[in-house]
Amino acid sequence: MVSGRLGIRDMPPLIFHPEISRAPEFQKVLDQVFGAYRETLPEDRRYLLDRYRVVDAAMKVVGVGSVGRRCWIALLMSESNDPLFLQFKEAVASVLEPYAGKSAYPHHGQRVVMGQRLMQPASDQFLGWVTAEATGTQFYVRQLRDAKIKPMVETFDSELLLLYAKACGWVLARAHAKAGDSIGISGYLGGGEQFDDAIGDFALAYADQAERDHAALKAAVRKGTITAFQES
Repeated sequence: MVSGRLGIRDMPPLIFHPEISRAPEFQKVLDQVFGAYRETLPEDRRYLLDRYRVVDAAMKVVGVGSVGRRCWIALLMSESNDPLFLQFKEAVASVLEPYAGKSAYPHHGQRVVMGQRLMQPASDQFLGWVTAEATGTQFYVRQLRDAKIKPMVETFDSELLLLYAKACGWVLARAHAKAGDSIGISGYLGGGEQFDDAIGDFALAYADQAERDHAALKAAVRKGTITAFQES
């Protein structure tokens, strides 16, 4: 874990209760947020959500890809004490907006949700979006699945690595074909190897850049420009 002169004792826990969550009016905020979020769900999912009640909410420290974005975790319980964790992640304008134009969706959370529904074979059944009236912050909502599994590609042999690459390619191609113009994409790629070679060149250049960035990071740590902490 790397930070700019930030001691390990100064870092907040992964999940914590801010002072606002202890205020009496916080329950009214939760009721508003959940009521508005519920309206974005398909009717059958609303019936399922109605089996749960909100018990608690807290903030969660997000990962590197979402640094600086608000993230709330809500705990819901059913009558039979079955828990349901929902994650409310702040949604802002896409980084592609300056180049591709504004989204067709007026709500950034809705844009994220519709994108996932378009690309994924089966999306989270509780995907939705909401705006917090008190702050105007836009969020998208999904179930919290705080467990990530990834293959250890560094242990693969050439045969397994090729199989894994093909599987990733098929998943990516399916998402593009489902959400985009599959005929147009096929025509652009053509039947030759020019696109394949370009992707290979990009991958090698990207890997080389990542190694240069890591070397620069280590050099900065040695010079004391930044302080690095190793997770235990």
